[in-house]
Amino acid sequence: MIAEGNILKMKTKLASSVEYYLPIGNELIHMNQFLNNEIELNYAGVINCISCNKKIKKSFSQGYCYPCFISLPETDECILKPELCKAHLGISRDMEWAENNCLQNHFVYLSLTSNLKVGVTRETQIPTRWIDQGATKAIKFAKTPNRYLAGIIEIAIKKHIADKTNWRKMLTNDFLNNVNLIEEKEKLKEFIPEIATEFFSSMDEITEINFPVNQYPKKVKSINLEKTNSFSAKLVGIKGQYLIFDNDFVINMRKYGGYYISLSS
Repeated sequence: MIAEGNILKMKTKLASSVEYYLPIGNELIHMNQFLNNEIELNYAGVINCISCNKKIKKSFSQGYCYPCFISLPETDECILKPELCKAHLGISRDMEWAENNCLQNHFVYLSLTSNLKVGVTRETQIPTRWIDQGATKAIKFAKTPNRYLAGIIEIAIKKHIADKTNWRKMLTNDFLNNVNLIEEKEKLKEFIPEIATEFFSSMDEITEINFPVNQYPKKVKSINLEKTNSFSAKLVGIKGQYLIFDNDFVINMRKYGGYYISLSS
């Protein structure tokens, strides 16, 4: 056995091919080293809240107990819907947290995941956010001083392009990758609300992301640790927060934050 303990979403490092590290227990395991090798995952049936560490039967929002889910600022509704953020009005579950997270520079971006999509992220989360979504390319569209304004722009742009990723297409690499992001950015510029036109970004640098995938699945089959406590197969790729195996099975590691898992190879 290599390691065991409660896991968190994989940490990443942008390189010629993304480097992945799995926090498990007190260790940080470099997952790229297992490519083309068989690994075994075993779920012990134990979940601990990733915030308060309380033992729980069910997790919410990828790793929280219910009390933490309904009270912590990092699980507030504006995390999924930035346009609902009220921190700029002095309203938050925790204003100190909001000042460090919501009242900071945010980017509206365009990326290629399973399609051309629009999204929002804090400046400090670039390129982590793009990697976690499985984006192969991304460009900054607008830069705002807070989360709310980024959300207002995103709402306007998603009337014209998607704001979600088809995770199955992302994992099978079944999408057009020759979209010109600079051209699309110029086309969408006119849809920015008048109150936010000043935040349009003139930065046209395109970030290209290569994932360590040797073999894409033909038909994605998802592993559910609640139903399959033990799983063993050859690891052939990692993309987004997914491990990809040679039998077309995949597992979203982010989904199982707080789960007690052992990893063997």
